[in-house]
Amino acid sequence: MERKVSAYPAEPWRIRETAFVPASVVRNETIFALANGRLGIRGGFEEGVPAGVPGTYINGFYDETPIIYGEIAHGYAKNRQVMLNVADGTRISLSLNGEPLDLSTGTVMAYERSLDLAQGVLSRTLRWRSPEGKEISLATRRLVSFRRPSIAAIEWSLSVASPDVSLLIESSVEGAVSNQSSSEDPRIGAHFPHPPLSTVRCNAEGARALLVQKTRSTARVLACAVDHLLTAEGAGAVSVDTACGPDRAVMRIGVAAERNTTVRLTKFLAYRAGYAGEASHDEDGIARQAEAELDAARVAGFAVLASEQQETLGRFWHTSDVQIDGDAGLQQGLRYNLFSLFQSAGRDGRTSIAAKGLTGQGYEGHYFWDTEIYVLPFFAYTQPDIARALIRYRCGILDAARARAAEMNERGALFPWRTIGGEETSAYFPAGTAQYHINADIVHALRLYCEATGDQTILADGGAEMVFETARLWAGLGFYNPRKGGAFCLNEVTGPNEYTTLVNNNLYTNLMAQENLRYAAEVAAELERIQPQEYGRIAHKISLSAEEIAEWSAAAAAMYIPFDRSLGIHAQDDSFLDKARWDFAGTPAGASPLLLHYHPLVIYRHQVLKQPDVVLAQVLLGHRFSMAEKKRNFDYYDPLTTGDSSLSPCIQSVAAAEIGATDLAYGYFSRTARMDLDDVNGNVGDGVHTAAMAGTWISLVQGFAGMRLHQGRLSFDPRLPERWTGLRFRLLLQGRLLEVSLTHGSAGYRLLSGPPLSITHRGSTVTLSVDAEVALDLARTLQCVIFDLDGVLTDTAELHFQAWKALTDERGIPFSRSVNDELRGVGRRESLDIILGHAGLDMTEAERDSLAERKNRLYVRLIASVTPRDILPGVADLLRELRSAGIRIGLASASRNAPEIVRRLEVGPLIDASAAPESVVKGKPDPEIFFRVAEQLGVPFANCVGVEDARAGIRAIRSAGMFSVGIGNRLSEEADWCLPDTRALTYDELLKRFRKGRQT
Repeated sequence: MERKVSAYPAEPWRIRETAFVPASVVRNETIFALANGRLGIRGGFEEGVPAGVPGTYINGFYDETPIIYGEIAHGYAKNRQVMLNVADGTRISLSLNGEPLDLSTGTVMAYERSLDLAQGVLSRTLRWRSPEGKEISLATRRLVSFRRPSIAAIEWSLSVASPDVSLLIESSVEGAVSNQSSSEDPRIGAHFPHPPLSTVRCNAEGARALLVQKTRSTARVLACAVDHLLTAEGAGAVSVDTACGPDRAVMRIGVAAERNTTVRLTKFLAYRAGYAGEASHDEDGIARQAEAELDAARVAGFAVLASEQQETLGRFWHTSDVQIDGDAGLQQGLRYNLFSLFQSAGRDGRTSIAAKGLTGQGYEGHYFWDTEIYVLPFFAYTQPDIARALIRYRCGILDAARARAAEMNERGALFPWRTIGGEETSAYFPAGTAQYHINADIVHALRLYCEATGDQTILADGGAEMVFETARLWAGLGFYNPRKGGAFCLNEVTGPNEYTTLVNNNLYTNLMAQENLRYAAEVAAELERIQPQEYGRIAHKISLSAEEIAEWSAAAAAMYIPFDRSLGIHAQDDSFLDKARWDFAGTPAGASPLLLHYHPLVIYRHQVLKQPDVVLAQVLLGHRFSMAEKKRNFDYYDPLTTGDSSLSPCIQSVAAAEIGATDLAYGYFSRTARMDLDDVNGNVGDGVHTAAMAGTWISLVQGFAGMRLHQGRLSFDPRLPERWTGLRFRLLLQGRLLEVSLTHGSAGYRLLSGPPLSITHRGSTVTLSVDAEVALDLARTLQCVIFDLDGVLTDTAELHFQAWKALTDERGIPFSRSVNDELRGVGRRESLDIILGHAGLDMTEAERDSLAERKNRLYVRLIASVTPRDILPGVADLLRELRSAGIRIGLASASRNAPEIVRRLEVGPLIDASAAPESVVKGKPDPEIFFRVAEQLGVPFANCVGVEDARAGIRAIRSAGMFSVGIGNRLSEEADWCLPDTRALTYDELLKRFRKGRQT
């Protein structure tokens, strides 16, 4: 995937803008935004012009407005919740002899703006000549304090290069701000009929100002307090006065400046928000808190705040940094993404992380399931305190989820698709409330947190209650469907794919619900065992009985899992595969995203994906899918995925990496890693894409490093993109700090702290102790050779021909040796289909079954003559050499008679594993049978050789990512190594060819 030219030089620790570009103002307000999890400020210019979409946000500070429906029904969401753009305290305007500093006028002589990802400070330098010809230099630094969640600060330094300049500096708090207005794009725009904030107090005295505002509907209180430190060197007269208007407090500084006059202004800002009805959060109390925090920041000074910022980020990067060697652009994008996640995540247990973080008004500041599935894994493994706080937020809105379930006539709790305060705010229930999977997503995140950190106290701190109430929802929502053999079914739900709604048995939902139900039963049993009093308290509170827990286990055991045997894939839902495929070739250029160009009904009646449901399920629950299923699912659904959603590329990257499609995985990773810096989707002006940012980390750690944590066991299966020379990252796991270093040749695992840790590397167990690095070879190593039977170990092709010939002669069906050649490596039923196809005949399934069985009887009679003398030349010696060298031997034959032939050849003791053809869903050229043999032996696919004499078999081997050996010259263009017969297939030559790889 070709990467677009970046607007920012590729530097490892900085995002730097080297020229002022008016068209980039809105985009850069997002890119240069600063935040600390509670307070966020977009990267607008202090002078306020040119302005794009300026914004200052408090995480979780919102107002409500009623949703207006043309038609309404019971249970529709009642109110919109919108994170508010609050008072702008960053404004420092400047005029020179009456001419305002505005980069869109005059002459920009020099310009640079830089966000330092290690320091957490935004800097800008500027030389500007006014239209009148007066020159100034301006240097600013800005931070939003990680250590002091209410505090931001600006260091502003002006140097005058012209004589006789009258300066007017106005440092203000602007309360007359507004959210973005409504638009045709449902992803952005507020819906307030009136300004949501009103000013209740404005004070200004000396260098200090205070603005107190209150929300119109929810009576939430906000205080913004500012203070200043001012020095003026080489100036004439300096005057200072302050004033308050209805929604504005301003300090005006007049300076009679000469050449070399320098004015320095440090501005400290404090934002405090409270809620109506809380005694400690009345208007006076909020104002006092803001001013007290402002006092402390002013005493500390900008230098101390900057030092605190660096210390906090130092601790963050110590556990969270990921280093890519060989691609400076992706390294920059990765660090920017991780920095932005750290900026955006709520830390107080009362707030979460919005889809756009605290950088813009897209999605109205709402929290989605993105937090639990995409963002929380990063924090669970690197910043567990933040992960715990995000889970505590969900525990805190459990009562609202209970109320929503009752409103929907269900038991338990139903968490909202999008919210801030806990209530569902989506006006479009087919893609909102119907996404019941949110319940299971939250529990999945809770379980991951507990496994990654070992912290089970979260269960007693609201977690267990949440797990139980979500399980209750599933038990009531589903039913045992007699038309599906009594399986437990979930109807009228919407999975993550918003382009398919209101379906029965969405695979993702059913699998995740099943895990939710099982985990609820496990938590109940474990909590009752180790904390019986705590369990008794919860059970009494929510009236939980042993009978209800048994119902959860029964529903989980009977859960219906959609699977289409003809395609060998998991169906997205009961009806998805019955729909027409979307006409991508006929879709006009620019008609993306589809939701903005097509009516939902047009989209819903097609096979088309905004998010890849099934692929996401197999990434999250990999233990529930075989490798063959993962590959077939990916190959089917990936071409149907539009790229309309920023959630998709990272998941596609992980899935592609796992099946060995590393180049494709790299392309998807590249898209997600720089999605915001390169404005890939063209909407970064509305805010960053936090899920995609976290997906970058997932792509690296779970994709290219192959990290998985299942049942407490940490495992790795690395595969590095060719363009990189190294990848390094750290993980926190149950109090241990692990460092992983990957190159193309080796994988290094080093335990930096904590007790010994056992991990699995490509199927082998390794125990790590502190500071004792273990380096393991990643080079392809021959560990297993998997043979076909017919034409490879022995030549039964003639026997097959004789059996088919006898059968077809009996029935008068045309059959020739040329048709027989097409049957190599193909199963009995597939062979019959080929024969009938050439003859132009059609038969019922019963007739086909009868013919296939008749052919088998004829064949079994013929193989009675097979003896060890029928082993092909050189094969017996090769098998013995492989065994002597410790190379595992597998058999991948489509023949159900393979065990009998192996017995007659007397090679059974040499074969370590084989796959029963009847257990294989799809025959060759599908790679399933080769996957199955390798999985039985626990050998990485890349370390396997497959030996075949048929094109279908060679295609299956290569599709499995194995080295392919073809017996017969007709395979020279398809096999990695082709030889005329088995005489040339020696161990030494095989090992040499394997090490060299495919020869062209």
